[in-house]
Amino acid sequence: MYYDPFYILLLPALLFTLIASASVNSTFRKYSGVLSSRRITGAEAADRVLRASGIDSVRIERVSGSLTDHYDPRANVIRLSESVYDSTSVAAIGVACHEAGHAIQHDVGYLPIKLRNAIVPVTNIGSKLAMPLILIGLIFGGTSALFANIAYLGVACFALSTVFQLITLPTEFNASRRALDAIEREGLLGNGEMAGARKVLRAAAMTYVAALAVSLVQLLRFFLLVSGSTRRRR
Repeated sequence: MYYDPFYILLLPALLFTLIASASVNSTFRKYSGVLSSRRITGAEAADRVLRASGIDSVRIERVSGSLTDHYDPRANVIRLSESVYDSTSVAAIGVACHEAGHAIQHDVGYLPIKLRNAIVPVTNIGSKLAMPLILIGLIFGGTSALFANIAYLGVACFALSTVFQLITLPTEFNASRRALDAIEREGLLGNGEMAGARKVLRAAAMTYVAALAVSLVQLLRFFLLVSGSTRRRR
């Protein structure tokens, strides 16, 4: 029976992903039950942060689902989930201000988010082509050097998603830093409530770290699989 040694690396990365996902959900639930002393909603907090930064062109809308909050630069709108938009909880304010942080990044031309947006189209194409190209290259690699190159092209396509995950990290951490600075500067949370918002955003950031870890392990696995197959057929 075939044994892939990379499962030794991949399984811990996947376990890290599961733990990070469970952590962000449990932390969000915990601090969703802690109402802020200022009694402002997530939507109001995001609006305050935007206006304090001189931004009045970004709309704030409600979107269905849980933890579906995001900033859409194409529509210039912050979409907040039902559990954030009208909520006055510490968690809601932290998440809403984080999305406002992304809007600020776009407004000031923050380099990592510009790079991330620039590679989105090619990343989407690469993620769809990666596995078919790798499989075609591995299956027919013995017939022609062309197919070995096709397999390497598939690895390069997969690498685009890893680069995207890598660029996402500073983007997310920076948005959280901007959010926490704005919350404190604008007095959106009372004494002792900042720690809760910080924990929510830290837990959310760990999901991106976990995604990068999984992507890196998979990229290494695909590269060694293709290079090993190429050497065996020479």
